[in-house]
Amino acid sequence: MLEKLFGNVVIEKILFYLLVNEKGYPSLLSRVFDVPLYSIQKAIARLEDGGIVVAELQGKTRVYQFNPRYPMLRELREFLSKSYSFLPREFKEKYYEAPVRRRPRRKGKPLKRVQDD
Repeated sequence: MLEKLFGNVVIEKILFYLLVNEKGYPSLLSRVFDVPLYSIQKAIARLEDGGIVVAELQGKTRVYQFNPRYPMLRELREFLSKSYSFLPREFKEKYYEAPVRRRPRRKGKPLKRVQDD
């Protein structure tokens, strides 16, 4: 929908993801969108160079979010929200609103198994 404006469909997907989920990291985005990791990293680098997103380290993982100091953040969020409202429901559920693990499982933590009655 906005790939012509942003110059890249991956950037559009990243921005929508951050709008809905607040934070994300490249390998997660790569799995969610089934896009090569390099494409995600390249798009995030463009957004970071433009000052639109910032990264913070959580352990060894660089987690990205919108830059709160970006001068047009409010307007960008409003524009993205309006555009997001036009996406088909199935698309929203598949890519942006699906339950996703927010952090990795602790090393050595046992798996809980669901038993059928």
